[in-house]
Amino acid sequence: MSLDKILSIGGKPGLFKLLTQTRAGFVAESLLDGKKITVSFKNNVSVLSEIAIYTLDEEVPLREVFLKIQEKENGEKTPVSHKDDKLKLEEYFFEVLPNYDEDRVYASDIKKVIQWYNMLLEQGITDFSEKEEEKKTEEVEEKEVISQEKTKKSTPKKAATKK
Repeated sequence: MSLDKILSIGGKPGLFKLLTQTRAGFVAESLLDGKKITVSFKNNVSVLSEIAIYTLDEEVPLREVFLKIQEKENGEKTPVSHKDDKLKLEEYFFEVLPNYDEDRVYASDIKKVIQWYNMLLEQGITDFSEKEEEKKTEEVEEKEVISQEKTKKSTPKKAATKK
């Protein structure tokens, strides 16, 4: 399962798997206990594939951070728990992502990343790589935008005439 189907819902602990869409929202299943819940569009929902971590240079997608943690820990859980103190969490995160922006990435964010990584591992979700389909879609979209821009530039504008 990809991170496109994994959600974080504001006010609800843990992560959720997107099951289906309804008229007023969607149905999700908790990765913690397997319970299904209905979520309205009014809830604050984040898809893990859309989350990024601030660094001094750019924003790094969460899946890349997960890949770095996975590589560092050889596919195992982190030795640091999300319940550890702030200093220990920051030291660990600095080892994983040395140029993260300490002013914009808070200890609470680091806790979530570590907790989510360990939770996904427990559920057997270990493929954090970008899917080939996503790469192809991005390339096609990029080519379409470029061709549209070329078309706009090459189309002569009609002169306004007075009657």
